[in-house]
Amino acid sequence: MGLLNEFKQFTIRGNAVDMGVGMVLGAAFSGFIDSLVTDILLPPVGVLYMKMNFENMFFSLDGTVYPSLSAAKEAGAATINYGLFVTASVRFMIILFAVFIVVRQINRWKKPHQHPLQSMTKKECPYCCMPIPTQAVICPNCSSSLRMDKESRTVSGPKWRIK
Repeated sequence: MGLLNEFKQFTIRGNAVDMGVGMVLGAAFSGFIDSLVTDILLPPVGVLYMKMNFENMFFSLDGTVYPSLSAAKEAGAATINYGLFVTASVRFMIILFAVFIVVRQINRWKKPHQHPLQSMTKKECPYCCMPIPTQAVICPNCSSSLRMDKESRTVSGPKWRIK
């Protein structure tokens, strides 16, 4: 029964739920990005590079010249498909940038007055040793006051809230 309780606690924690939502959104976003790269971004790039089709850019390892990648695959030739690699690399960079934009906007929504980098940095509570936001004045884990006294410049003692 201990394993099921641990699994329940793991799934209830915010990080596991956030990760699950991220995976679902990533799967849905993948088709959109794939179409964006394949249908919109790569054709103009191919025109710029003398009307090359990225999907037919490959090296045949047996030395024979094939008119297309599909013809090489039908002949059973081993190929290095660098055109498909370029397509996958562009797709990866676009997905990476899109995830960055989404995370940046979510961080702004959480703390609109705070810089996104500050919301991601943490410090350690001197009383319970748990990670907390850098600008926190009360530890959310142990309720200790983290304000600095002007005279002593040391962390004040814990202040407990009793409910």
